[in-house]
Amino acid sequence: MPSATHRIATRRERYNGRLDTAQKFPVSIATINFGCDENLGYIIRAAACFGCSEVHVIGKIPERAFLSSVSGSLVDYVNLTQHASPHDFLVYAKQENMILISAELHDRAVQLEDYNFDFSSKTCIVLGNEKSGVPEEIAYNSDVVMIPMHGVGACLNTAQTGNIILYEYTRRYANHMRNHEHLCVG
Repeated sequence: MPSATHRIATRRERYNGRLDTAQKFPVSIATINFGCDENLGYIIRAAACFGCSEVHVIGKIPERAFLSSVSGSLVDYVNLTQHASPHDFLVYAKQENMILISAELHDRAVQLEDYNFDFSSKTCIVLGNEKSGVPEEIAYNSDVVMIPMHGVGACLNTAQTGNIILYEYTRRYANHMRNHEHLCVG
C-alpha cells in the first residue's frame, strides 16, 4: 500500500509521460455519422493507443466532455477533423492522396487476413454508420475489407471492427519497417 506521501500519477500525467516514446503511424480513421456517440469515443481511445493521431468525423462531433469520459481522457491526444458529408471527405482524401480502406460487408470485400496493406501513402480506415454502413460513394472509391467471423454472429460493433483493423495495420506496418531496415542494413 502506498505511503501517505506517495501520490499515484493521474491519467494525464501517465499519458504525457509517454509522449516522447509514443510511436505514430501513417494511418487515420474516418467515422461516418455514428448513431452511438460512445463508438466515436472508443475509436478515439483506440487511435491514441495504437499511434493513430487523427480521426475524421463525417457528421457531428459530440461534446468534448462526453468524448473525454468515453475515450479515457485520450481525446486531447488525437486530432478530430470534421467533414460535412461523405463527398466532402472523399474530396479531402483525394487531395491528401490517402489510401482508403472501408470496413464493410460488401461483395468486393477482401478478408482482412488476405488484404495487402500499401504502406507507400497515408492510409485511412473508414468505418460506417452502425446501421447503414459505409456509403457506396466511399466504398466505391476505396479498398473494402471484412473481418471473417466463424461463430454465430456475423457483424461486429463498428468500434470493435475499427480496433481490429487498426491493430492489424499497425502490426503489419511495424513488421514492414523492421524488414525494410534489415534489407537496408544488409
